[in-house]
Amino acid sequence: MKAIVLTKTGSAEKAFEMKEMPMPAYQDQEVLIKVAYSGLNFADVMARKGMYKEAPPMPCVLGYDVSGTVEAIGKDVTNVSMGDEVFAFTRFGGYAEYAVTNAQAVAKIPQGMDMPTATALATQYSTAYFNAAEMVNLYEGDTVLVHAGAGGVGTGLIQYALYKGCTVFATVGSDEKIELLKKAGVHVPINYRKENFVEVIRQKTNGEGVNVIFDAIGGKSVKQGIKSLSTGGRIVCYGAAEMTSSMGMFHQLATGIAFGFYNPGLLIMSAKSILGVNMLKLGDHQPRAFKRCIDEVSKLAEQGIFKPVLGKVFPASDIAGAHALLEGRASVGKVVLAW
Repeated sequence: MKAIVLTKTGSAEKAFEMKEMPMPAYQDQEVLIKVAYSGLNFADVMARKGMYKEAPPMPCVLGYDVSGTVEAIGKDVTNVSMGDEVFAFTRFGGYAEYAVTNAQAVAKIPQGMDMPTATALATQYSTAYFNAAEMVNLYEGDTVLVHAGAGGVGTGLIQYALYKGCTVFATVGSDEKIELLKKAGVHVPINYRKENFVEVIRQKTNGEGVNVIFDAIGGKSVKQGIKSLSTGGRIVCYGAAEMTSSMGMFHQLATGIAFGFYNPGLLIMSAKSILGVNMLKLGDHQPRAFKRCIDEVSKLAEQGIFKPVLGKVFPASDIAGAHALLEGRASVGKVVLAW
């Protein structure tokens, strides 16, 4: 099979090579998938830059999610059958024509949804669901801030928050994306390049703050977010996109420091919470929880509550172009590679 192999860190043009590799072997609890589409996630960008410690040693095949057709199943697999069209979380290995993963991380594509769009359900929408339904509970009337609202996870978080009857604030980096947020039903869209979200929240909530913040940016946005939480507020951190800046090591160090330092006692006194999410760790150590998420995501998609947005489809040969779009934060929705 063909696979896109990460051979070195650095720019996408130099870091990847298309190579012939043996077909992956599958175990009794695993599924072999003939991949039609490989999904991209921001963690891939961090791994390519050598900033994701969970990535396998190079040379390696990245890729967290795929959609395609079940090619073979292990003897203990009962939730899918040969020939089923599925989406799956792959825990690396997704940038290839064939991928293997645990059956608990595989689900059938919802009726009426096409394969490239369904690719978003495995990682991005499962992350959104875990953040919003398991790490916190959203209730009707809650105020919610979603950073990176035009991205894959952000889109899922917005859709779920609106479904739960929340008032939704969301940040993006361009006026074009502001229009997308308005069409999505966001009550208070914020262009972070023009407005300070802390000030907008203060004004729009009469100084009360928001109940929940979902933050994939990291750095100072977390520190500012803590100030924007209401009493009893929670901030869910599930990424650190700011640390992937090309400005170098000193910028990354400064970004890490900008997260701030928090004393649990002060959080107790202010009745605020900081929660961290790593879906890779969840898949490794809590497979039942991951299965619960992926099954619920599939149901919500069937019901039309989750509506993934397909950003752009690149041929697998243009992995550099796909990474450039994602890294530049110019993407909207899910970016995928077509085999």
